[in-house]
Amino acid sequence: MGDLTALLDAARYGDESAVNQVFSVMYDDLHRIAHARLRGNQPLTLLDTTSLVHDAYLRFLKADRLQVSDRPHFLAYAARVMRSIIVDAVRKRQADRRGGDAIHVTLNTAIQESVQTPEDEIAKVGDAVAELAKLDDRLAQVVEMRYFAGMTEVEIAEVLGVTERTVRRDWEKARLLLYAALR
Repeated sequence: MGDLTALLDAARYGDESAVNQVFSVMYDDLHRIAHARLRGNQPLTLLDTTSLVHDAYLRFLKADRLQVSDRPHFLAYAARVMRSIIVDAVRKRQADRRGGDAIHVTLNTAIQESVQTPEDEIAKVGDAVAELAKLDDRLAQVVEMRYFAGMTEVEIAEVLGVTERTVRRDWEKARLLLYAALR
Protein backbone atom coordinates (compact mmCIF):
# COMPACT_ATOMS: atom_id res chain seq x y z
CA MET A 1 0.00 0.00 0.00
CA GLY A 2 2.95 2.33 0.71
CA ASP A 3 4.29 1.77 -2.79
CA LEU A 4 0.92 2.74 -4.26
CA THR A 5 0.80 5.91 -2.18
CA ALA A 6 4.29 6.86 -3.37
CA LEU A 7 3.25 6.20 -6.98
CA LEU A 8 0.12 8.30 -6.55
CA ASP A 9 2.21 11.13 -5.10
CA ALA A 10 4.51 11.00 -8.13
CA ALA A 11 1.51 10.86 -10.49
CA ARG A 12 0.01 13.89 -8.76
CA TYR A 13 3.08 15.85 -9.83
CA GLY A 14 2.77 14.83 -13.48
CA ASP A 15 5.04 11.75 -13.62
CA GLU A 16 3.54 9.76 -16.53
CA SER A 17 5.54 6.64 -15.70
CA ALA A 18 4.02 6.72 -12.22
CA VAL A 19 0.53 6.82 -13.78
CA ASN A 20 1.48 3.76 -15.83
CA GLN A 21 2.68 1.95 -12.73
CA VAL A 22 -0.46 2.92 -10.78
CA PHE A 23 -2.56 1.36 -13.52
CA SER A 24 -0.40 -1.77 -13.49
CA VAL A 25 -0.83 -2.13 -9.74
CA MET A 26 -4.57 -1.33 -9.78
CA TYR A 27 -5.46 -3.10 -13.04
CA ASP A 28 -7.24 -6.05 -11.39
CA ASP A 29 -9.32 -3.73 -9.19
CA LEU A 30 -10.22 -1.54 -12.16
CA HIS A 31 -11.12 -4.61 -14.21
CA ARG A 32 -13.38 -5.84 -11.38
CA ILE A 33 -15.14 -2.47 -11.16
CA ALA A 34 -15.60 -2.29 -14.92
CA HIS A 35 -16.92 -5.85 -15.06
CA ALA A 36 -19.43 -5.15 -12.29
CA ARG A 37 -20.68 -2.06 -14.07
CA LEU A 38 -20.99 -3.58 -17.51
CA ARG A 39 -22.62 -6.81 -16.35
CA GLY A 40 -25.88 -7.00 -18.26
CA ASN A 41 -25.29 -3.73 -20.16
CA GLN A 42 -22.62 -4.70 -22.68
CA PRO A 43 -25.08 -4.86 -25.60
CA LEU A 44 -26.17 -1.31 -24.76
CA THR A 45 -22.76 0.28 -24.60
CA LEU A 46 -20.81 -1.96 -26.99
CA LEU A 47 -17.99 -1.73 -24.44
CA ASP A 48 -16.29 -4.71 -22.94
CA THR A 49 -14.56 -4.71 -19.58
CA THR A 50 -11.05 -4.40 -20.97
CA SER A 51 -11.91 -1.56 -23.35
CA LEU A 52 -13.60 0.35 -20.51
CA VAL A 53 -10.48 0.02 -18.33
CA HIS A 54 -8.24 1.04 -21.23
CA ASP A 55 -10.44 4.04 -22.09
CA ALA A 56 -10.25 5.06 -18.43
CA TYR A 57 -6.46 4.79 -18.62
CA LEU A 58 -6.39 7.07 -21.67
CA ARG A 59 -8.55 9.64 -19.90
CA PHE A 60 -6.24 9.52 -16.89
CA LEU A 61 -3.28 10.21 -19.19
CA LYS A 62 -5.09 13.17 -20.80
CA ALA A 63 -5.79 14.64 -17.37
CA ASP A 64 -2.08 15.68 -17.12
CA ARG A 65 -1.98 15.17 -13.36
CA LEU A 66 -3.68 12.51 -11.29
CA GLN A 67 -5.34 14.34 -8.38
CA VAL A 68 -5.79 11.48 -5.90
CA SER A 69 -3.96 10.74 -2.69
CA ASP A 70 -4.66 7.09 -1.88
CA ARG A 71 -6.23 3.86 -3.14
CA PRO A 72 -9.84 4.62 -2.12
CA HIS A 73 -9.74 8.05 -3.76
CA PHE A 74 -8.20 6.53 -6.88
CA LEU A 75 -11.05 4.00 -7.08
CA ALA A 76 -13.64 6.74 -6.57
CA TYR A 77 -12.08 8.83 -9.32
CA ALA A 78 -11.93 5.77 -11.58
CA ALA A 79 -15.65 5.19 -10.95
CA ARG A 80 -16.40 8.75 -12.04
CA VAL A 81 -14.26 8.36 -15.17
CA MET A 82 -15.96 5.05 -16.04
CA ARG A 83 -19.40 6.62 -15.59
CA SER A 84 -18.40 9.37 -17.97
CA ILE A 85 -17.12 6.88 -20.54
CA ILE A 86 -20.27 4.75 -20.37
CA VAL A 87 -22.63 7.72 -20.67
CA ASP A 88 -20.58 9.16 -23.56
CA ALA A 89 -20.62 5.78 -25.35
CA VAL A 90 -24.39 5.51 -24.98
CA ARG A 91 -24.95 9.06 -26.21
CA LYS A 92 -22.67 8.50 -29.21
CA ARG A 93 -24.46 5.28 -30.05
CA GLN A 94 -27.82 7.01 -29.77
CA ALA A 95 -26.65 9.82 -32.05
CA ASP A 96 -25.27 7.35 -34.58
CA ARG A 97 -28.41 5.24 -34.44
CA ARG A 98 -30.53 8.31 -35.05
CA GLY A 99 -28.44 9.30 -38.04
CA GLY A 100 -25.85 11.54 -36.40
CA ASP A 101 -25.67 14.70 -38.52
CA ALA A 102 -28.03 13.39 -41.19
CA ILE A 103 -31.25 15.25 -41.94
CA HIS A 104 -34.09 13.70 -39.93
CA VAL A 105 -37.59 13.25 -41.24
CA THR A 106 -40.09 12.14 -38.61
CA LEU A 107 -43.11 10.33 -39.92
CA ASN A 108 -44.97 9.96 -36.65
CA THR A 109 -43.77 11.75 -33.52
CA ALA A 110 -46.10 9.84 -31.20
CA ILE A 111 -44.18 6.62 -31.82
CA GLN A 112 -40.81 8.16 -30.91
CA GLU A 113 -42.10 9.56 -27.63
CA SER A 114 -43.70 6.29 -26.55
CA VAL A 115 -40.59 4.12 -27.09
CA GLN A 116 -37.76 4.30 -24.58
CA THR A 117 -34.65 2.16 -24.93
CA PRO A 118 -32.34 1.01 -22.14
CA GLU A 119 -29.72 3.34 -23.66
CA ASP A 120 -32.07 6.26 -23.00
CA GLU A 121 -32.24 5.17 -19.37
CA ILE A 122 -28.44 5.17 -18.97
CA ALA A 123 -28.20 8.64 -20.53
CA LYS A 124 -31.00 9.92 -18.29
CA VAL A 125 -29.35 8.45 -15.20
CA GLY A 126 -26.09 10.17 -16.21
CA ASP A 127 -27.91 13.50 -16.50
CA ALA A 128 -29.76 12.92 -13.23
CA VAL A 129 -26.48 12.16 -11.42
CA ALA A 130 -25.02 15.42 -12.77
CA GLU A 131 -28.06 17.29 -11.40
CA LEU A 132 -27.79 15.40 -8.10
CA ALA A 133 -24.16 16.52 -7.80
CA LYS A 134 -25.38 20.13 -7.82
CA LEU A 135 -27.59 19.37 -4.82
CA ASP A 136 -25.31 17.06 -2.86
CA ASP A 137 -21.93 15.97 -4.19
CA ARG A 138 -21.60 13.07 -1.74
CA LEU A 139 -24.91 11.56 -2.89
CA ALA A 140 -23.70 11.75 -6.48
CA GLN A 141 -20.43 10.08 -5.50
CA VAL A 142 -22.32 7.26 -3.80
CA VAL A 143 -24.38 6.71 -6.97
CA GLU A 144 -21.29 6.78 -9.17
CA MET A 145 -19.47 4.27 -7.00
CA ARG A 146 -22.47 2.00 -6.43
CA TYR A 147 -24.35 2.16 -9.74
CA PHE A 148 -21.57 2.91 -12.22
CA ALA A 149 -18.63 1.16 -10.54
CA GLY A 150 -20.36 -1.64 -8.62
CA MET A 151 -18.49 -0.90 -5.41
CA THR A 152 -19.77 -2.31 -2.12
CA GLU A 153 -21.01 -0.24 0.81
CA VAL A 154 -17.83 -1.08 2.71
CA GLU A 155 -15.63 0.18 -0.14
CA ILE A 156 -17.70 3.34 -0.56
CA ALA A 157 -17.58 4.05 3.18
CA GLU A 158 -13.79 3.68 3.09
CA VAL A 159 -13.47 6.06 0.14
CA LEU A 160 -15.75 8.71 1.60
CA GLY A 161 -14.54 8.35 5.18
CA VAL A 162 -18.03 7.69 6.55
CA THR A 163 -19.79 4.71 8.11
CA GLU A 164 -21.55 1.98 6.16
CA ARG A 165 -24.83 3.12 7.70
CA THR A 166 -24.27 6.62 6.27
CA VAL A 167 -23.60 5.09 2.85
CA ARG A 168 -26.85 3.09 3.08
CA ARG A 169 -28.80 6.24 4.03
CA ASP A 170 -27.14 8.24 1.25
CA TRP A 171 -27.90 5.46 -1.24
CA GLU A 172 -31.58 5.42 -0.24
CA LYS A 173 -31.83 9.20 -0.41
CA ALA A 174 -30.06 9.30 -3.78
CA ARG A 175 -32.33 6.57 -5.17
CA LEU A 176 -35.42 8.54 -4.12
CA LEU A 177 -34.10 11.74 -5.67
CA LEU A 178 -33.08 9.97 -8.87
CA TYR A 179 -36.44 8.23 -9.06
CA ALA A 180 -38.19 11.59 -8.83
CA ALA A 181 -35.84 13.12 -11.40
CA LEU A 182 -36.33 10.24 -13.85
CA ARG A 183 -40.13 10.35 -13.70
